[in-house]
Amino acid sequence: MKKLLSANEAVAHAAAQAGCAVASAYPGTPSTEILENIAKFKDTVKCEWAVNEKVAMETAIGASMAGARSLTAMKHVGLNVAMDPLMTFTYVGATGGMVVVSADDPGMHSSQNEQDNRNLAKFARAPLFEPSDSQEAYDFTLAAFEISEKFRVPAIIRLTTRTSHSSTLVELGDFAPAARAPIPYKKDISRHIPVPMFARGQRLAAQERTAAMTAAADVSPMNRIYEGEGPFGIVTSAVAFQYVREIFPGFPVLKLGWTNPLPKGLIRSFAGKTGKVLVVEELDPFLEEQIRAMGISVVEHKTELNMLELNADRLQNLRNELVGDVPPAKTPAAGAPLPTRPPVLCAGCGHRGVFYTLAKLGATVTGDIGCYTLGAFPPLNAMDSTICMGASIGNAAGMKKAGLKGRICAVLGDSTFFHSGMTGILSALYNGTPVTTIVLDNRITAMTGHQDNPGTGKTLAGDDAPVTEIADIARAMGYKKVVKVSADDLGKLETVLADAMDGDEGALIIAYAPCRIAAKLTKEGLCEVDEAKCKACGACFKLGCPAMTRGAEIRPGAWQMKIDPGQCAGCIQCRQVCKFDAIRKVR
Repeated sequence: MKKLLSANEAVAHAAAQAGCAVASAYPGTPSTEILENIAKFKDTVKCEWAVNEKVAMETAIGASMAGARSLTAMKHVGLNVAMDPLMTFTYVGATGGMVVVSADDPGMHSSQNEQDNRNLAKFARAPLFEPSDSQEAYDFTLAAFEISEKFRVPAIIRLTTRTSHSSTLVELGDFAPAARAPIPYKKDISRHIPVPMFARGQRLAAQERTAAMTAAADVSPMNRIYEGEGPFGIVTSAVAFQYVREIFPGFPVLKLGWTNPLPKGLIRSFAGKTGKVLVVEELDPFLEEQIRAMGISVVEHKTELNMLELNADRLQNLRNELVGDVPPAKTPAAGAPLPTRPPVLCAGCGHRGVFYTLAKLGATVTGDIGCYTLGAFPPLNAMDSTICMGASIGNAAGMKKAGLKGRICAVLGDSTFFHSGMTGILSALYNGTPVTTIVLDNRITAMTGHQDNPGTGKTLAGDDAPVTEIADIARAMGYKKVVKVSADDLGKLETVLADAMDGDEGALIIAYAPCRIAAKLTKEGLCEVDEAKCKACGACFKLGCPAMTRGAEIRPGAWQMKIDPGQCAGCIQCRQVCKFDAIRKVR
């Protein structure tokens, strides 16, 4: 049986085939589709969105301790959140096979940094597998469950954006997802409670396990030698192998699929036959540094490989430098520059009104991770920082503690509030820091593709769930000033936000408006401009709505505003900023 699958879909199919019983994750590009596709096998896999990656990891760990196979998936920065339980569980050890999928994002297509999580796998002493296409994503996931159980350790699969989202044919064999009987649970505090007296022995066991896994990696079919001729051999892994195969055809290649612990015996054998080796990998010199440390001669070059996303052009330039039998990669001919198309908040998005108001009030705004990060850019210019999930509140508290004057507030979304914002507001209240926090509540995890969360009333499987009210949480924590206000009511927003930021007590403001795409409200209404009343003052353009376009130029540098009926969602924010009543709602 063959199917055209992305690597994310292939991992999902393999998890179902392997008898995975529990899968838990927090959505994040490029990993999101893994859980969405595992959910299609809900007859055999209990699948859920966790409130954050740490909880997802702990859920998978609990299932493994109970003897069931489990999987958790997250983007690369999500693994930072989940490292605490992972580092300890590699001491405790898996019972049921447990797979952790880390989807890295070289080139930072949708991320705030570009970390290489191979380093975290080495740090955790966990086996690491790097598929180069969808077939290997499927095969390696099946193998990872087996290896996890054999060595009693969680296994990490590292995908990257290109493998996660590229589709290739996958041979699924006799694909038949079925429930798998768990390994019987046995209470064992010397294993499952790693207090120092037990953990010291587990640390030594982890060292011995690493040696055993190194020997297994040396003979694993996931590592493969491609014979060939050339002035040097090439050691590579993951998607970099695809570029090597394209640019260096016929060269001897050692393709590594099991990259931690490193198969040192196999690498020595390969280098012994080829002499020098060229190491081609994406992001950090993870393989190269270890190979050099083994005393193996590595080809020196000036072409930069270990920075940003790898591509065929960079390898062609490398071949030109080292072999000289190909020309440098062609630089695109200079032409008329294309207009920039920066990302923008959707037409009708409630976040826009909040940031317009914050800019008007001259606030210093500590932001967070989500669609609303776009509030930083012109013409809104209403955000000062974005660090990581939930950081907005701690950042604002730190600014207050440091004595920064003026209006300060933290802004984050509803899903981010559940992810890591609750601890932030609790800490601010506990420490007497009067931080104003705005929760942009659109009742969905919007940026990653409209996944459910505790505020939506639905689970990943589509079942009804309790709706968690953010206001109730804030009041239960002790907040006296908790205000809900429509994000589309600019006048009320301004009054509420000014009062909160100018006050001397902590406040939580819930600015609510549905995500218009998720709620299918993109054609809820339509506004139009009365050209006879429009004075081309430009006030409406400060909203930055994509439905707004330039109309007639009535004086030099001053254009009337036109509304694109194909984009207008009828939110009427523009009507509220127009002083001349030149905008009317027609539907």
